[in-house]
Amino acid sequence: MRITKNIKSKNERKLPMKKSDLIIVRGAGDLATGTIHRLKKSGFRLLVLETDHPAAIRRQVALSEAVYSKSACVEGVEAVRVEDEKQMLDAWKNEKVPVLVDPKGESIASMQPKVVVDAILAKHNLGTNKNMAPLTIALGPGFTAGVDVDVVIETKRGHNLGRVIREGSAYPNTGIPGIIGGYGAERVIHAPAEGLLKNKSKIGDIVEKGQVIAVIEESDKENENFTDIKKTEVTATIDGLLRGLIRDNYPVTKGFKIADIDPRKEELANCFTISDKARCIAGSVLEVICEALE
Repeated sequence: MRITKNIKSKNERKLPMKKSDLIIVRGAGDLATGTIHRLKKSGFRLLVLETDHPAAIRRQVALSEAVYSKSACVEGVEAVRVEDEKQMLDAWKNEKVPVLVDPKGESIASMQPKVVVDAILAKHNLGTNKNMAPLTIALGPGFTAGVDVDVVIETKRGHNLGRVIREGSAYPNTGIPGIIGGYGAERVIHAPAEGLLKNKSKIGDIVEKGQVIAVIEESDKENENFTDIKKTEVTATIDGLLRGLIRDNYPVTKGFKIADIDPRKEELANCFTISDKARCIAGSVLEVICEALE
């Protein structure tokens, strides 16, 4: 579905901008939600674009859940799924963030935002370019500031997390998760097989190493009735707090990221609040946008 709206021609859309001008954020996972939350709380008008089947792990702090549940709320900011322009306008009127299923960003041209923020965190560019808006910002690797977009924000944990990059790129994706409580790669769980995920645990549970937290059901594709179902157990890799777990019944491929364990068992609140990393990145996005304000 493409939203159409009569707005000034592109040649008339010049920075500086006003808070009432539209900002489009691509993606609404947990890191993107940090940026959406900060911009909304700062008084900006937002439209969020998502895929039709978001795969957020930290679902309790991801506004992408609105795609499935029609609405989602994270720390006082509510997002609602919209299907047309009227619903989008109603969302703004009610101080909510509209979420539109538009993975290719086809509505961007007609909406003509002042700012586009690519917060998909796909580790590569899925089509965002400088022609989409007067100001384009991308989070993480896969973009070159000054070429693909105007500004890149560093997303790698460490000294440079949140750094505003106006020339060049963020650190390339290493595939190695940041260290939390002394654990890195061990705390992230990937699907050991392809199939339909059936959760046995929930976000916020305390789990022990080796405990079954989910089962992947693999249908025999050669069996026309799909009656021969193989079940592969997904076990916890360390003791800790189940901080993230992909949605029940989500179709996964082998190697797909499906869960995240925090070894700090006392940090239950972290499952339901925006992370330090997401807030740091959000602050940098806000900084860049505020520089463009009148």
